[in-house]
Amino acid sequence: MRAPGQDSWLRIGLLGVLATGCSPAPDTETQQPDASVERDPAAGRSVRFVDVTADIGIDFLLPSGTDSTYPMPAVMGGGLAVFDANGDGDLDLFVVSPAAGGNRFYLQQDDGRFTNATQAAGLAGDGMGAAAGDLDNDGDLDIYLTRVGTDRLLLNDGTGVFADRTEAWNAATPGWSSSAALLDYDRDGYLDIYVARYVAFDPERVCSQHGGRRDFCGPTEFEGVSDVLLHNLGGRGFEDVSAAAGITAVEDAGLGVIAADFDHDGEVDIYVANDADPNNLWIHEGGGRFIDDAVLQGAAFNRWGNSEAGMGIAAGDADLDLDLDLFVTHLITETNTYYRNLMLPGFEDATIESDLGAASLDLTGFGAAFFDADNDGDLDLAVANGAVKRRPSALAPPGDPGTADNPEATAIPGTATTPGSVGSPPAVRADYVEPNLLLINQGGRFTDASSEPPWTELGLSRALVPADLDRDGDLDVVIANLDGPPQVLRNLTIDNAVSPRPGANWLRIRAVDPRLNREAIGARMTVRTASGARLLHVLSSGGYLSTGPATAHIGLGAADAVASFDVVWPDGLVETFAGAAANQVVELIRGEGRPP
Repeated sequence: MRAPGQDSWLRIGLLGVLATGCSPAPDTETQQPDASVERDPAAGRSVRFVDVTADIGIDFLLPSGTDSTYPMPAVMGGGLAVFDANGDGDLDLFVVSPAAGGNRFYLQQDDGRFTNATQAAGLAGDGMGAAAGDLDNDGDLDIYLTRVGTDRLLLNDGTGVFADRTEAWNAATPGWSSSAALLDYDRDGYLDIYVARYVAFDPERVCSQHGGRRDFCGPTEFEGVSDVLLHNLGGRGFEDVSAAAGITAVEDAGLGVIAADFDHDGEVDIYVANDADPNNLWIHEGGGRFIDDAVLQGAAFNRWGNSEAGMGIAAGDADLDLDLDLFVTHLITETNTYYRNLMLPGFEDATIESDLGAASLDLTGFGAAFFDADNDGDLDLAVANGAVKRRPSALAPPGDPGTADNPEATAIPGTATTPGSVGSPPAVRADYVEPNLLLINQGGRFTDASSEPPWTELGLSRALVPADLDRDGDLDVVIANLDGPPQVLRNLTIDNAVSPRPGANWLRIRAVDPRLNREAIGARMTVRTASGARLLHVLSSGGYLSTGPATAHIGLGAADAVASFDVVWPDGLVETFAGAAANQVVELIRGEGRPP
């Protein structure tokens, strides 16, 4: 589907049609948003985050590996895993760098500060992204590290120390891997791995902008490659079943990936965001066989039938109709795309109707996540941005390294292979940096709440993960920034002493299968309150080079309790559990519920 020589990273032309596009009206019989959820009309003005990165001990620049040759992986990497590595109940941070020796692993201490434990944990090296999950069902979280080269499988000994078992487990996926998703597609109780792969990269290829200025190559300069599905052989190794599963039929430039049961048929499906190629929606037909149904289900192209520069993916029930919607980030001038799930008819592009187009038009999006930023009961959006080619108009002040009036500044101190510290000279390229986005859901339409710091700060942002790092009941946000420090943005919904928000109740829900000794990745939960129902999925892998906690978070607004929980477990068992009071962590144990 790629046109040789036509670099979609420079595609323009949507400006004139944004106001005239139309889409079919949603099927009101199958799509019934829960209008009874209590919403705060001032939510977009009251959500507040503060950057606490330096305060909690994270003190390094994430190197990209950029130099005067403009290696393409240097502008695409920057992965992130937020997970409990040592089982102490606190979330730790693994920040992945495409530069040699650039990875950093931070353990969270009892006081909320983080200490560098990279070498001791066995996580030094480089990579593109990471997926964290219990691959051997021994009760701790392992890591699959994607790379430009051979991917790595790192098994946890239970204390947060990792050993490389790539060769022993037959997990050495070659080429350029981007994102990975963990799923149990054959429902045998062991997590399999779907690896999205990017392009057949040639480091000798030289690319430039109009006028001959050296710049990063785009995906259409290279051939696409097929993705990989690794079947877990009972916690002892993996088998490449890509051909048997049917996914080798497509060779596109894969970047983001999410695995979930999108059509509620009991089988896990896989959605892949492709760069300059149509997106894939791999529907599991059963028996380990997948078919790409993205075109027929309306999730391959935007409403005008164009494939776009798909980067990251967010999945969540944004319209509160009890199914998973999709949000895909794109290149500058393309806008990001919101695919509303209509179930039987498939998906529709509802970007304009949801007010999600204009805010992204001048930005290049990567990591994205649906999450309830204000605990009011519906899902908001955060998007990490940063250009992949020099912007038509730089946003950083003139004179910064790499700007148009300093075109010879190609090699920036501290960016080649050696990680710097926060005190090092500025390492970002001013022609590429952009602000990030926070978009607040107001009854199905989104309000841009990005007009204040830290969202206005400029960076080359890539992976993004929401997680409750300080365990206070609201979701913080962690962002990986190339050639800059990663950001930990603390959410002040709960602990804002100046103006705390009332009616911001919450629950965290762990769906645990004791037979597997872990959380049940792929479980689907319906949470029922007096005001309506909410859908949650147990997912760990994020949409772009990232992974977050599998424990589900739900904002309850003014509701002080949940009436009941309905769980569809990955093996098909359906159970109902009694409700619980708000503002606590709840465990739902498979086998302890009652038949619905």
